[in-house]
Amino acid sequence: MESTEKLTDTNAILAYLYETFPLCFIAEGETKPLKIGLFQDLAERLADDSKVSKTQLRIALRRYTSSWRYLKCVKPGAQRIDLDGNACGELEQEHIDHAAATLKESQDKAKAKRMAQAKSANPAPKAAKKPVKKPVAKRPKAAQSSKPVKEVVAAENLTPAVLTELKPNQRVNVKLGKAPVAGVILDIKKEDVQVQLDSGLTIKVRAEHILL
Repeated sequence: MESTEKLTDTNAILAYLYETFPLCFIAEGETKPLKIGLFQDLAERLADDSKVSKTQLRIALRRYTSSWRYLKCVKPGAQRIDLDGNACGELEQEHIDHAAATLKESQDKAKAKRMAQAKSANPAPKAAKKPVKKPVAKRPKAAQSSKPVKEVVAAENLTPAVLTELKPNQRVNVKLGKAPVAGVILDIKKEDVQVQLDSGLTIKVRAEHILL
């Protein structure tokens, strides 16, 4: 006596159909279009089989005929087959067009789903890129270091003054340390030149310490 255990999993029912009707239901590779009304034939053949119900058979059959590999086999020149693998006539164009449209729709949905999943997985890496831009904000510091360079260049462009060419109220630069300091000559006594710096400080220097 056969087992009365019912198959409820669709994959298990398909495996049962592959085994029971191997010339009709193809487990791997290219399939063949099924005869129109095959469900009725299938239900009659398995009427006494307690393993599967008509409802489960219908679901399994729908999954089989909606798979991409099945839809791809519905093409011009293909022959429909019955449960025993016998040819039952060529496909009609409307069925070929319907299969092509169904395949494209299914593939488009799968592509959209993959893109949505990829997009939802990417936000974290994108957020991580933002801190990388922060070091760019440190560039203004480089501008600060350019100030001493300008002063040095200005000093290099100045020439030592000649005492006989100096006169009161003349703007000059006094060499103090590394950088010259601007000021105005107040008085000249022999080799000493009295200069009031722009900072307000008054000093006496030799002519060789004055730059023009």
